[in-house]
Amino acid sequence: MCITAHPDDECGAFGGALMLAHRRGVETSVICLTEGSAGSHRANAQSDEELGALRRKEFADALHLLGVDHGEVMHYPDGGLLREDFTQVVTVLVERMRRFRPHVVLTFGGDGNVNLHPDHTMVCFFATAAFHWAGRSNFAAEDGLIPYRPQKLYYAVAPFLAHADAEEARRITLLPPSLVLPLGDLKARKIEAFHQHKTQAALLDKVKTLFEETFNEEKYLLAAARGFRSTPLETDMFAELEES
Repeated sequence: MCITAHPDDECGAFGGALMLAHRRGVETSVICLTEGSAGSHRANAQSDEELGALRRKEFADALHLLGVDHGEVMHYPDGGLLREDFTQVVTVLVERMRRFRPHVVLTFGGDGNVNLHPDHTMVCFFATAAFHWAGRSNFAAEDGLIPYRPQKLYYAVAPFLAHADAEEARRITLLPPSLVLPLGDLKARKIEAFHQHKTQAALLDKVKTLFEETFNEEKYLLAAARGFRSTPLETDMFAELEES
């Protein structure tokens, strides 16, 4: 299960993982919290409602190319997830996890990914809480579903920063990867899926070169997993810190 903020997130951040899972016969689902109706790239849409409808169609077309089995776009406000009731949103996601029973959950990290978007950060918080609480009988018992515990939670690691110069990028805290997925021949299909989001064509043109440079692979951070695990990546909590 992949939990995102806007239509097109499923391609840019998670498309490779979704296609690789599909290739292995794994059932996949994408839950998108907003219609993306507040986007600055609007094509010919004359209203937020019209843009939302267009982006829903683009989302469905992209999921078809990615081989996703189940997709859902919710009605939370684009650009306004920070102001939504936390427990209410988590309860909705818990219901989806209990219904679809995913083994693995993918979402953004708290950094906000390539554009440091607040909606991406909030999706991280909502999805992380839902991941941990879906298996608890003392949360959202009123949905009538059996508590269910997904086994692994991954955060997408940003392949680049969209709006930062070199000095700013050096100071921004970003997620380190613990898993790298080479996409191989799926790179072209991921780009094709992204181009289904035709309302975002102007944005795609701006980052075309970055896509070509970075879409050979996707990187993820394992944020939670069943049982106790250790990683060989670090041995010192204070290594590589700078005086500030």
